[in-house]
Amino acid sequence: MRFSAIQARLHDGRNLQVDQWQLNPGEYWAITGTNGSGKTVLSALAGDQVVLSHGEACDLPASVAYVSLEAQAAQIEQERHDDESDLNDAPDKGTLIRDFLAPLTEVDSWIERLGIRHLLNQGFRSLSTGESRKVLLIHAVRNKPDLLVLDEPLEGLDQSSRAAVSDALYELQQQGLALLWVANRLDELPGWITHVAFMHDARLLYQGTKDDVLAQPELRGLMHFDRPLPDFPAAGRSALQLAEGEPLVGMKDVAIRYDERELFSGLNWRVEAGEHWAIQGPNGSGKTSLLQLITGDNPQCYRNDLRLFGMQRGRGESIWDIKKHIGLVSASLQWEYRATTNVLSTVISGLYDSIGLYQATGDDDKQLALQWLDIIGLRHKANQSLQHLSYGEQRLVLIARALIKQPPLLILDEPCQGLDDPSRMLVLAFINRLAEQRATTLLYVTHHPAEIPSAIDCRLQFETKDGKSRLQISRRE
Repeated sequence: MRFSAIQARLHDGRNLQVDQWQLNPGEYWAITGTNGSGKTVLSALAGDQVVLSHGEACDLPASVAYVSLEAQAAQIEQERHDDESDLNDAPDKGTLIRDFLAPLTEVDSWIERLGIRHLLNQGFRSLSTGESRKVLLIHAVRNKPDLLVLDEPLEGLDQSSRAAVSDALYELQQQGLALLWVANRLDELPGWITHVAFMHDARLLYQGTKDDVLAQPELRGLMHFDRPLPDFPAAGRSALQLAEGEPLVGMKDVAIRYDERELFSGLNWRVEAGEHWAIQGPNGSGKTSLLQLITGDNPQCYRNDLRLFGMQRGRGESIWDIKKHIGLVSASLQWEYRATTNVLSTVISGLYDSIGLYQATGDDDKQLALQWLDIIGLRHKANQSLQHLSYGEQRLVLIARALIKQPPLLILDEPCQGLDDPSRMLVLAFINRLAEQRATTLLYVTHHPAEIPSAIDCRLQFETKDGKSRLQISRRE
């Protein structure tokens, strides 16, 4: 593949510029760079999915398959569009995995290798982020593409799944399949990558052998976070008052079941104000479902014994009585946030617990939101559509949305997903500061143990066997 004097209009009005880029047989390229730099758009050139305003592309592959966070979001959106629950007056599972991957005989070895056989009778939309990631990879390989574009293929996977997927991709590379890797995390670049293209501000800044490009001083500077963390703006909220001995969250004998599949049962868990919890476990073990009981986004919250913020769930409280005490960052929120709104309004909506902004707001709210956009480095995009930002930039905006009211409970479900190295370091600095201050209680889900701040002193561990999770609770003395 060869690209010459390329210009392509991006959603935010910038022009992607590539003077010359050639991918020769036997070379294995990774595209990396900062959030919003144009990495995903550059990778889409290979599949002729970008309308060029100028330039030429030669010798494009006949068929290209994509595995990406954007592809996951698109499939989820399609599932929502096709949902017939209202017509049938019954829950619609959507596309079953066995149908999505059919014919199964062609991918049976992949199903076994990536450990998804127990998911075949589930709908795509019910899968965890990591599970749907593996399904999309198998779907892409089944189609036998000439080029497989892997945009952060390990994002959202637990440790054992990352190892299994990495081994499988290495075998594909050894078999000679053309692969193009798009990376935010430089530490996850596989050893078989031979060349790197580095993007910044919609320009292909460096290209060449991996060692030469990664040694560039400017690249190291752009991918490193070294500025002091500013003070958080005052939230202006009144403190939550709980009766003596009342937990922030209390669960008694809680269980989650989907049809005949039981994720876990018998959970007795108390989260005290000022405690911080790391929640860990393999993909599909029930971590996100558990958190959705708290946020009210899982209807099983009404058939379980839950006590939240001094209120017994199901005793007449509204969902807004619950949500006003919670800040949330998750992949499911990002997929659901399809409201036509700009970046500033998205951040302000965190004050009102809404997806989109449906009421007039004052200057104080706007100034507070602009302060948070300053902190995350996106104030210059305040008036742009949220949907025109890159996946990583959208994630930063949703983090600001969760933090703007500095709630009593902050739920962070893989908050660093889709972030480049400096943005991830910024977010981890946020989490560290919040954990040390203890004014906000944290529930933090991550598949990267090294990213758990030392101030997080409690752990809820999911251990899965035969499709059911056993939970271990530990508190640091």
